[in-house]
Amino acid sequence: MMAIALWHFTVFLPDRFWSGIVGAFLGAVVGAVLFGLLIHGFTVPGREDTDILTTLEAIPGTILGLAVVWLIGVRQEDEDDDIPAFQTANPH
Repeated sequence: MMAIALWHFTVFLPDRFWSGIVGAFLGAVVGAVLFGLLIHGFTVPGREDTDILTTLEAIPGTILGLAVVWLIGVRQEDEDDDIPAFQTANPH
């Protein structure tokens, strides 16, 4: 849920995410889930093991996920700029 909350703020960034806002959403959620699993040893903590700090653990993963999707989008955009535009044949 923290990933989705932070994802809402991506509307204030230039849209250079891979696959746009949907890619940003996927990057935020996947990053938060993977980071949360990583710090808990790839197990899901039980109800007694969660507290307010558990919600804050998702923030670094969300930022990392968004950064990865952003960098992929920027790289893809730069590659598209290097490809010459389609040119029509000279009719003369």
